[in-house]
Amino acid sequence: MAKDIAARISARMSDFSKGKKRIANAILTSYDKVAYMTAAKLGEMCGVSESTVVRFATELGFEGYPEMQNAVRELVRIKLTPNQRIEVSDQRLGNKSILENVLNEDSERIKYTLEHIDSEAFRRAADALNNAKQIYVFGARSSATLAYFLNFNLELILDNVKLIQPSSASEVFEQMLSIHEGDVLFAISFPRYSKKVVDAVKYAHGQKATVIALSDSETSPLAEYADCLLTAQSGMASYVDSLVAPLSLLTALLATVAKERREEIRARFDALERVWDEYDVYDKH
Repeated sequence: MAKDIAARISARMSDFSKGKKRIANAILTSYDKVAYMTAAKLGEMCGVSESTVVRFATELGFEGYPEMQNAVRELVRIKLTPNQRIEVSDQRLGNKSILENVLNEDSERIKYTLEHIDSEAFRRAADALNNAKQIYVFGARSSATLAYFLNFNLELILDNVKLIQPSSASEVFEQMLSIHEGDVLFAISFPRYSKKVVDAVKYAHGQKATVIALSDSETSPLAEYADCLLTAQSGMASYVDSLVAPLSLLTALLATVAKERREEIRARFDALERVWDEYDVYDKH
């Protein structure tokens, strides 16, 4: 969506009136400020009416100003440095309660993700994991925590799971050198996208492996190479990315995979419980 709005503006720039060109330039050069402005405030900044701002959004193909504003916020998340993100968050939050604001926004992100998830892609992803010869899980930077969560829980119920460690680029390819048709790469990346993950997805696609990608939107660089694209809304909270919605989606996916293996999993967890008891894995107090 973020790349899309920039492309839409560039394609239409010569057709815009002077006032709409000022709106376009404000978005492209001051997107960090525009992202959290009302239509009225943006109009004031550009010397046009609020209705002109709304018409500008619809002329770009958006349903209205809120949808265009979401696209501008994607620009913020993808392009801003950590220090710039902190400054934008401070301006946006002002004196509001950070605790209340972050938790409320996370609740909205989960709701948005549920409303926009491709249920067929979700089903195909679960089937691909259950039928894979070998599963490779890869996430780098902030997405590495999601990859670790997925890998840890898949390893409890499956024997064919491998977590790719995000070391050097050459070592990443060494870890997935044997990937081929019948295998699955589950790749995770959110803005700012990791080049290592994008390159790994390209490689797996070229090796005819099934690629499941978890990212933020259809414009993610992972989307082009994904057989199953799962999207979840992430968000910016200071320098930190909120990954609550992606984590919730992964939990649902794990539950779906497990449901297909009920009897096998029961026996597996009976064996694990005996091992955990024998070696005092969990505190009994």
